[in-house]
Amino acid sequence: MPALEKLNIDTPEQIALEFSLATVGSRFLALAVDTLVQIGCGLVLFAGVGLGAFAASFTPAQAGSWFLAAAVLGLFIIYYGYFAIFESVWNGQTPGKRFIGLRVIHVSGRPVSVFEAVLRNMVRIADQLPGIYAIGIISVFVTERSQRLGDLAAGTVVVHEAVASGDGPQFTADAPGTPVSTQHGALKLTAEEISVIELFFRRRQQLDVFARERAARRIAERIRDRLGITERIDDEQLIEEVGAEYKARGRYR
Repeated sequence: MPALEKLNIDTPEQIALEFSLATVGSRFLALAVDTLVQIGCGLVLFAGVGLGAFAASFTPAQAGSWFLAAAVLGLFIIYYGYFAIFESVWNGQTPGKRFIGLRVIHVSGRPVSVFEAVLRNMVRIADQLPGIYAIGIISVFVTERSQRLGDLAAGTVVVHEAVASGDGPQFTADAPGTPVSTQHGALKLTAEEISVIELFFRRRQQLDVFARERAARRIAERIRDRLGITERIDDEQLIEEVGAEYKARGRYR
């Protein structure tokens, strides 16, 4: 089955979102950057372990055993834990993915969870077989959503990040803890509703005028209904104000 270049998602709130799926080439560029970072981490690890063994005044035999055990454990964490840890705490990105402009998301369009980030990277060892990610490359080419085995197991996809074109107001918010001028009661919104707002902020520049207005109207209607807002405010302005208020309380993703 040929892969698609675009992934179209209808959220539970009936908001249409479009994502550009990452190609094998862009994914390998991101992997190359991550590999360089991993090599740097490995060199730091070996230097730290060696200095630790020297500082502890171990005998050569003790130092060799301690160095080997620490090095094996550290390399395992760097090689396999690197991707899972970064994708968990950086909302689906590693340093390589951030540099190239890629992100891992769930197939529903929501941000990837810690469990999904760990699961997709546990299967990485299978994607690497029999070498140079041969199985992973084949899987990306034959699956409709360009998914490797780890993505299929976790229900995730890798997409290109939206690049703002400057053709509309950009979402901005004060730093956490600073007062905001509006008080709509944004903290009453659920995590799922906030995720939808976040997705809209990321993707609105990629939507055409009518799709953008339709998405903003649906989100704004949901916000007005949930927060009991009756005053007349432009849909996107309301979404931005609610997003800014939520972020200012230190709880925005």
